[in-house]
Amino acid sequence: MAAASMTAQDFQAAVAKDGILFVDFWAAWCGPCRAFAPVYDEVSRENPDIVFAKVDTDQERELSATLRIQSIPTLMVFRDRVLLFAQPGALPKSALLDLVKQVRALDMAKVREHGKEAPAATPNDEAAGESEA
Repeated sequence: MAAASMTAQDFQAAVAKDGILFVDFWAAWCGPCRAFAPVYDEVSRENPDIVFAKVDTDQERELSATLRIQSIPTLMVFRDRVLLFAQPGALPKSALLDLVKQVRALDMAKVREHGKEAPAATPNDEAAGESEA
């Protein structure tokens, strides 16, 4: 299933659910966002059990400001209501797949033991993507 558009209201409801949620913050004018979009959509189709969403930062300015999105694309990953990853930059497919694998493998009981926010997962080193303000 391809990534779906998400509004501020959808975001709150999605984050409040159990499961894995990937959110891509993007804008139509952003070159790296346009380059990352097909990769993100392809990985979303390959992982139908994960929710993949896209937030248009031009349409959802208040949400973007609340979450302190300063560069786009920015990817946020939640699992069971816990923010696990937040990083600007377009990831190559291999790094995005690696991130999916890491998030799936996490022991959420251990994550919760270490506090409200988990240590950020780190995609492999080839994930040095570009970002635009």
